[in-house]
Amino acid sequence: MQLFQQLSWFFREHWRTYSVALLLLSLVAMLNLSIPWLVGQSVDHLTAGDNQSHSRILWLLLGCALAIYVLRFTWRQILFGTAYRLGNLLRSRFYQRLTRQGDAFYAEHNTGDLMARATNDIDAIEMAAGEGILSGFDGLLTFVLVMIMMAAVIDWRLTLIALLPFPVMAFGFHRLSNRIHHQFNEALEQFSALNDRTQEALSGIRMIRALGREQQEFDDYAAITHRAAKANYDVARSEALFDPLIFLCMSASLLLTLAGGSWLISTEQLSIGELTGFTLYLGQLIWPMWAFGWLLNIIERGSAAWKRVDATLQTPDSIKDQGQQPVSETSLTAEALSFTYPGSETPALQDVSFDLPPGSRLGIAGPTGAGKSTLIQLLMRYREADSPQHLRLGDYAVADYPLQALRSCFAWVPQDPFLFSLTVAENIALSQPDANPEAIRHAAWLASVDEDIERLPKGYDTPVGERGVTLSGGQRQRVALARALLAPAPVLVLDDSLSAVDLDTEKRILQRLQQASVRRSLIVISHRLSALRDCDSILVLQHGHPDETGTHEQLLATDGWYSRMWTYQQMEEETDVSH
Repeated sequence: MQLFQQLSWFFREHWRTYSVALLLLSLVAMLNLSIPWLVGQSVDHLTAGDNQSHSRILWLLLGCALAIYVLRFTWRQILFGTAYRLGNLLRSRFYQRLTRQGDAFYAEHNTGDLMARATNDIDAIEMAAGEGILSGFDGLLTFVLVMIMMAAVIDWRLTLIALLPFPVMAFGFHRLSNRIHHQFNEALEQFSALNDRTQEALSGIRMIRALGREQQEFDDYAAITHRAAKANYDVARSEALFDPLIFLCMSASLLLTLAGGSWLISTEQLSIGELTGFTLYLGQLIWPMWAFGWLLNIIERGSAAWKRVDATLQTPDSIKDQGQQPVSETSLTAEALSFTYPGSETPALQDVSFDLPPGSRLGIAGPTGAGKSTLIQLLMRYREADSPQHLRLGDYAVADYPLQALRSCFAWVPQDPFLFSLTVAENIALSQPDANPEAIRHAAWLASVDEDIERLPKGYDTPVGERGVTLSGGQRQRVALARALLAPAPVLVLDDSLSAVDLDTEKRILQRLQQASVRRSLIVISHRLSALRDCDSILVLQHGHPDETGTHEQLLATDGWYSRMWTYQQMEEETDVSH
């Protein structure tokens, strides 16, 4: 019952609705208990030839049936409706927790596992708050009332005889509940693995086909499916043992009741009507026994699920949001900035410094793995620098600003942009949902994607599919760039976001940006150095260290990495033109 203690905060918040539902449940239980007694009385009146009393009891039985129908409908609506609220609340909190986590959290948690916790696991908790409350309360209430009717109203000796098989049933319930807890926890883990593999397969289906790995992936997926099916089969097999256990014990109890009741009738200590009512009451004990078994099953399922969901809910924010300063100035300054990834001994960035006044342009270059994208993550606090005070926005460290206010200062276009399953126009207007069509078209023109959009079947109203699957890589990058340009953020960050477009298109985009972004600061990360030539300052990183700093002309005057790479790329472009 530890799960109910862990959910006590929800029960306290909704105690009124639960109280009403349980009150109606109690009324239904008492009406149900009156039926066997009325049937017994009816049998005795019929045996005695009292037809008038017999008819009156039949009308009472009809009234009880109608009342039970209305009350049962009402308590189901109240009880299960409240349980659904718990599911909605947990999913909302789960989603909010995910949105507040940084990249370090997602590096440790797979998407499929998180999806399984948000769906399958919360369903199990929701069932415990609905079906569990029903099974526990109604089962216990019915059991107590039936025991009172059997022992106090009919015969206590016959009641003791009927209860002889019940300790065996209780022992069986205990063993099965412990087994189900471990088996269901394994089933949840296997479902997460299956969910994660399915998500990866669907996302990478093109690559699977390109590499001809259909059969290998099918075999791997079949193995995961087999393990998940076996885990669920083990749970179902254990659950299936509840019914036979209840049936055997209740059958033994009925056999003992008939034997003991026959002896009491023969000694004129019990009437036939009383034995009839007693056996009907004994039949009503099937529901409490089944309810107790179902309760243990639900509780073990919910407990296993709660541990997984609560582990995520209790995970502290990887980036603390405690800033209070309003953003008033957007100059960026880094002084001896350093960062080391968790578990690594080698710094990803070390002693990096730069200054980006409002409206200026900063270029960042360097070989793969130099730390360029890591620097951008530190700027927007997707990861926390080793010394946060060394990275400042205006007069304050970036940690002094609320996360939402800080990140709203940046319009970021990553190398691999994410497009939602919306239309082209809706993807561009994601940060400005109320943007008018003219503003959307202007942003598309700046990103040099307007002509491509016009050629689509429905133009700006064309759905792009999941992750923009209907668009080419260059089109996705430019749609993402248009989305960033439409945002009112004062700093535009291009993280190698023109890598999939040709050189002429890149030049056209950069020229338009130079004309349009007069008041907007610009950070350009690019392997193609032609994209950096007009920057006010260029920072070259090597293995996380600042290797060179200066303007395009200053860096060309030195015999460093930038100058050598520029020469190589110019020769490569001339070769492409000649061909």
